[in-house]
Amino acid sequence: MSCSVYVRSIDERVKIPLLTETLREVFGEYGTVVDVIAKKSLKRKGQAFIIYDSEDSAQNAIDELQGFEIFGKQMHLDFAKTRSDITVLREDGEEGLETHKKHRLAEKERKQAIEAANAKPEKRPAAENLAERPAKTSKAAQPAGVVPDEYLPPNKVLFLRDLPEDYGQAALTAIFSRYPGFKEVRTVPGRTTIAFVEYEDENGAITAKEATAGLTLSDKQIKVTFQRQ
Repeated sequence: MSCSVYVRSIDERVKIPLLTETLREVFGEYGTVVDVIAKKSLKRKGQAFIIYDSEDSAQNAIDELQGFEIFGKQMHLDFAKTRSDITVLREDGEEGLETHKKHRLAEKERKQAIEAANAKPEKRPAAENLAERPAKTSKAAQPAGVVPDEYLPPNKVLFLRDLPEDYGQAALTAIFSRYPGFKEVRTVPGRTTIAFVEYEDENGAITAKEATAGLTLSDKQIKVTFQRQ
């Protein structure tokens, strides 16, 4: 059980302000709603989290509202698999919240590292056909719904790939700490060819990304993109 209810199968066309207001009103009938979280990112569309002040309220809401229809679609409800930041703060305090965020970030980067390692190399057409259909090849290179790396929106964390094995945390820190707002370089155990660089804000990350475009280390050109959210 959890104090948070995971809601899915919501109409993706509903605007976030209207959605959060409606969910707060509907779920407020079953207990004190601490927060409603709904985001418009591609991965989070059609989903929301309702955070109560108690597990009993969350259980009551799931029991009573399972299959309830809003905006023309039936909701599917479950307990959230992880505690929300607000719940952690209420139960464990500031120190517990900081630890919770670090664990979440580490898990996110571990999954991204696995995805990068398992990514299949792009299939290219034979040389004689390449000039005949450049547009078609470009579209086929990305799965449907996946934003290409070069079009990822800016954020304060950079994702480094194709790193030489002899460039560890200290060497990367020497390079990326030259840009404003540098916080840290995070390497991934067992994955020497990738790393993450975090800055205080987006501006520092943007400056570093632009400055290191095409950077070559040990005769190897690395790839620097913003981290996927």
